[in-house]
Amino acid sequence: MVPDEHPWREGDPGDEAMETLSLVLQQATTCLGGLGALLHRWIPATGGLRLVLVSGLVPAHAEAWAHLHPRQDVAPMRAAERGTFVWAGGDSLDTGAAGTAAVPLLGADGLVGVLSVLAAGAEEPSELQRSFLSAVAAWTAVRLGGESGTPLGPGPAGADRSVRVGELTAALAEAVTSGDVAQAFAKHVLAPFGADGLMFTMLEGGRARVVACIGYPRDFIETVSDSPASAPVLDVVQTHVPRFVESSKEFLRRYPTMRRLRERGPKEAWAFLPLMASGRVLGMCTVSFSRPRSFGDGERALLTALGGLVGQALERARLYDVEHARAQELQRGLLPRALPRLPAASAAARYLPAGRGEEVGGDWYDLIPLSADRVALVIGDVMGHGITEAATMGRLRTAVRTLADLDMSPDELFSHLNDLVSDLGEDFYATCLYAVVDPVARTCTFCLAGHPPPIVVRPDGTVHFPDVSPDPPLGAAEPPFDTHQLDLSDENLLVLYTDGLVESATRDIDQGLAQLRQVVSEAAAHTAYFDPADRDGDSRRLEVLCDTVASALLPERGQTDDDAGLLIVHTRCTAACDLASCDLSEDPRAAGQARQFVREQLSAWGLEDLAPTTELLVSELVGNVVRHAGGPNRLRLLRSHSLICEVYDGSLTSPRMRRATHTDEGGRGLQLVAALSRRWGTRYLDDGKCIWTEQDIP
Repeated sequence: MVPDEHPWREGDPGDEAMETLSLVLQQATTCLGGLGALLHRWIPATGGLRLVLVSGLVPAHAEAWAHLHPRQDVAPMRAAERGTFVWAGGDSLDTGAAGTAAVPLLGADGLVGVLSVLAAGAEEPSELQRSFLSAVAAWTAVRLGGESGTPLGPGPAGADRSVRVGELTAALAEAVTSGDVAQAFAKHVLAPFGADGLMFTMLEGGRARVVACIGYPRDFIETVSDSPASAPVLDVVQTHVPRFVESSKEFLRRYPTMRRLRERGPKEAWAFLPLMASGRVLGMCTVSFSRPRSFGDGERALLTALGGLVGQALERARLYDVEHARAQELQRGLLPRALPRLPAASAAARYLPAGRGEEVGGDWYDLIPLSADRVALVIGDVMGHGITEAATMGRLRTAVRTLADLDMSPDELFSHLNDLVSDLGEDFYATCLYAVVDPVARTCTFCLAGHPPPIVVRPDGTVHFPDVSPDPPLGAAEPPFDTHQLDLSDENLLVLYTDGLVESATRDIDQGLAQLRQVVSEAAAHTAYFDPADRDGDSRRLEVLCDTVASALLPERGQTDDDAGLLIVHTRCTAACDLASCDLSEDPRAAGQARQFVREQLSAWGLEDLAPTTELLVSELVGNVVRHAGGPNRLRLLRSHSLICEVYDGSLTSPRMRRATHTDEGGRGLQLVAALSRRWGTRYLDDGKCIWTEQDIP
């Protein structure tokens, strides 16, 4: 902003140039930790200064600096009269500053203006800060008044280079990551200076770490990265002074211990610039050239100023890199490290973080084994982005696993999950799909809370998209939740996803869904996903399919601002030959019937070794049913990767294990069940319950 009514006068830079200069003032303010910065033009006719541009001050405070007159005792006038850097402590014009640092802008014909920074602290700027301010002033003088007789002065080359630097300043303001800073520098600076190499080296604990590099071979980068700081790095960081080396001969004369590294490097001239931010040196920026070359005074001043500009941007980017990496590490740590391979399902998944934006999201997925070879599939998305949403995602995933272990139906599980999200506050919402695949019943039962339904790929290659309406998102819904059911064939592919996969700023969700259906249909038609003779390759094929879907729907992650989750599950139904059941009487004879059925069926399956243990298990379970529950009673055996025994009854009373004392005559039945089986539990049904056990098959 400029305080007077007619700020622009003949000879002043245009709007585009002033926008660039405004960014330079912001960088100068940041470097000195100031309240704001001022740019004055020298008025030869009056011997005074006129404010051209101001950054960081309110209009009332800027007005006091609008016109400065000769012999006015303020830092900008002193700098103009003396032609040197000036520091003035105190608040001379009641602007809230603790001091003012001013440096003259000297052009080819003399004084052009003054650049000033209003300091927040009373401490005089350090030598490094003064050096940076002087470098910025030298560059600003070129923009404000021109500098003849140098490569940066008037003329096509100087004008083009000046425009490039202005573009760099704007690009650095938008840079988010360290890689963005390097790309911006390379794009706007390397070509105008004829350079072809760039390296940002940070000094951490006496060791040099390359955070960005362009134009160097990989083996050279590996040599210099994460190694003891080299002589050029220590020289620049310790002296706070840039070094310009114009040939290999000069390099070896200045740094004789670097001969071996110099021979491995492909460059012949270098500008070693200190990366400065917040009054300290972070490391070194190396601009390198494949041929020897000399550096003019204007180029040296400009490159030094650029080092300061890049240092500020790189410090901000590195803070973002660290926080973003930690956030992504947190989210990935909350997701499954590996999905289990189960008798009825194998799966592959992808979590794809947003390509843009500063925060992680709350997408998650899981594959949970249930009793009787059933499998729970879950995918969800906590609305919003950030550490809080990632942590909420972790809480919801833990809650889902806990509730799933209780063998709840999808609608009942959603009721509990909805209460949990509601308790987090009014600003928390989450979409979710929870499905239970039953390989015996050949069904997929699922509930939707603000989430798109799964896509089903049949063995014949046809793609089915269930036409169902989801309930509102968790936190905004009111139970009961609608339950939906799909009939499954022998084998199917279930594709679960979050909206970030199919929806973006350039594509609505209907277009995304159509593209997803087409991609999975074509992939299924060309790949033997349903080949029972090649079960070992199942996981590999699913991984390939995940990559195919992700690359087709998210070809340019840098253009997306939402995370995406993808879970593809290959389901298999239980063969009739692996299932056997019988009805039991409702009196004490049921235990004998159960033992006889177990002996005969295990003999038919060739599992005679398990018969004694299994008889003990079913005797105990059936005996409890006869004594404490009601009919109808039924026994079911399921042969899978384990032997599963299920005893059904018509009571909703849950068995409870208790610890019997030495004098108790009963109460040890369930302890025996727990000791003889790998795991056991209870599953509730609409008309009763099922008590089940699992035993390892030798």
